[in-house]
Amino acid sequence: MSSTTPRPARKARPTRAAAPPLPVMEKLDATHRQVMVTLDQLQTLVDRLEDDGINDETRAAAAAICRFFDDSARAHHAAEETHVFPGLLAGTDVELIQHVRRLQQDHGWLEEDWLELQPQLSALSEGYSWYDPAFLRAAVPVFAQLYRDHIALEETVVYPASRRG
Repeated sequence: MSSTTPRPARKARPTRAAAPPLPVMEKLDATHRQVMVTLDQLQTLVDRLEDDGINDETRAAAAAICRFFDDSARAHHAAEETHVFPGLLAGTDVELIQHVRRLQQDHGWLEEDWLELQPQLSALSEGYSWYDPAFLRAAVPVFAQLYRDHIALEETVVYPASRRG
């Protein structure tokens, strides 16, 4: 075909139904995987700031981390509070109820930690230099460890119990 010969029209693809949404537990599991990746990215960001300071890459990383914890992580906690915890709290397993209460408390602590970290990261994402490297160096490991412990309890005890119904 020469460059002046018109191309034949593409055949339209048949329409098909949208894929069904992931069931709630699979969405929650997927978010846990993303939390772990994002926590690693957060620590890498803190390490890079000490070496490189603010640049386009650290600004973009800070913005992506903020978006994830502001949106996906908060929605994840709300989904757990709505879909996972109520049924378990209505049960009779005292130990399981204590675990769920701990996870609810963790949600509050994670939110408090995030409310302290978020302004620092948001400032970084905008290129401001008033962030506190010492604060980030101290706060990020605490936030990350609480999240990791929280996820471990959910995945080893609470989610399996929720799946059993």
